[in-house]
Amino acid sequence: MGFADQRFNVNLSILFTELPLLERPAAAAAAGFTAVELWWPWIDSPTPERSALDALRRAIEDAGVRLTGLNFYAGRLPGPDRGALSLPGEESDRFRANIDVAADFAHSLGCTALNALYGNRVEGVDPAEQDALALENLVLAARAADRIGAVLLIEALNAPESPRYPLVSAPAAVDVVDQVNEATGLGNAKFLMDLYHLSMNGEDLPEVIERYAAKTGHVQIADNPGRGAPGTGSLPLEELLGLLAKAGYDGWVGLEYKPGDRPSAESFDWLPREARAAR
Repeated sequence: MGFADQRFNVNLSILFTELPLLERPAAAAAAGFTAVELWWPWIDSPTPERSALDALRRAIEDAGVRLTGLNFYAGRLPGPDRGALSLPGEESDRFRANIDVAADFAHSLGCTALNALYGNRVEGVDPAEQDALALENLVLAARAADRIGAVLLIEALNAPESPRYPLVSAPAAVDVVDQVNEATGLGNAKFLMDLYHLSMNGEDLPEVIERYAAKTGHVQIADNPGRGAPGTGSLPLEELLGLLAKAGYDGWVGLEYKPGDRPSAESFDWLPREARAAR
């Protein structure tokens, strides 16, 4: 098993960012890809104007690509924020206001995976209080995802880059997945396995794959060090994706890497063009 056997999509919130948002789907299509994913594009607005939603929907449809993954509102990404759902007060309220907006937008494009970033620890707030709020909001998100036939993704980040984010290991994220599924009875909460973040945490990636492939709803990749394209660092990404396939994972693999100092379209030379279109 190799790269040619995977189903790749392109994250348009980290790749093609040299272009305006509405031009990125067509750029991904021109590079040979048939599927894309996005962080929540409106960092200051969990409930953007209908015209903004419609414009992005048309751009995706006109490009002929499929939206396969979408983040719920998560604050400033890229930037200091790492989600909103565990933050007491206004940010949690903004997350809740976004739940149905994001789910409906995803549904309108046939997207079946919604990612909910947990959020940073807040100084002076009991972590147990944040965790209780997070579970409450994740239950709401899981129910909204279930309404549109989607999975709810819960992601581990890495401690060096996100020191205040509490889910910085695969076991920590999977524990939250299990709590959400137990609370809802829906079984649609899944682990988002980002191999870059897990490698930054020093985790044994083959062991993580063996233990958690069955609970994984989406995979994202970037090389390490540097968070660049495969081949720019030392992670054996082709081998790791092969292990995932052997463990039964046949879902999407999101390209969530930085293109470096070149245009995004030139950062895919590691992947033959014929392997970019999902089969």
